Amino acid sequence: MNFNELAKSRFSCRKFDNKSVEQEKIDIILDTALNAPTAVNKQPQRILVLTDKNKLERLNACTKYGFNAPLCFAVCYDKSKAYNRGYDGKNSAEIDASIVTTHMMLQTQDLGLGTTWVMAFNPTAARQCFDIPDELEILALLPTGYPAKDVEISPLHSKHIDLEEMVSYNEF
Repeated sequence: MNFNELAKSRFSCRKFDNKSVEQEKIDIILDTALNAPTAVNKQPQRILVLTDKNKLERLNACTKYGFNAPLCFAVCYDKSKAYNRGYDGKNSAEIDASIVTTHMMLQTQDLGLGTTWVMAFNPTAARQCFDIPDELEILALLPTGYPAKDVEISPLHSKHIDLEEMVSYNEF
């Protein structure tokens, strides 16, 4: 499958099979995260991998969007480990972690798994449930697993703004 086909086939999976994700596939996803580009290669991302059923049940205290997935990645970042732009001091940590998360999502799709980027979570509860260190900010939760046979793709998945609304050449 070429990249454009992969990107188009990825969707927010909200229903998973009970099957556990093999460690080999988890390792491939994490290797992809490690190799994702970050500003000045600072790599401020820190990822908590949740596979234990008891830990996964704690997701319910943080979000209603855990979807009973057998695996969840909590993608975090450490601002002190990231690049700061010299012109205005803008910190790249959140951008870097977003790039990493996107790479993880696409790798997940390529492996025949599904995931969705969950931003709707209580960060205070997540920090407490999973003992997230104070220096880390939680960017996203990625419930991950094999899509259920009856998973439905949101009708919004294929709706896009017009290209002309998104793109301007040489001036706005």
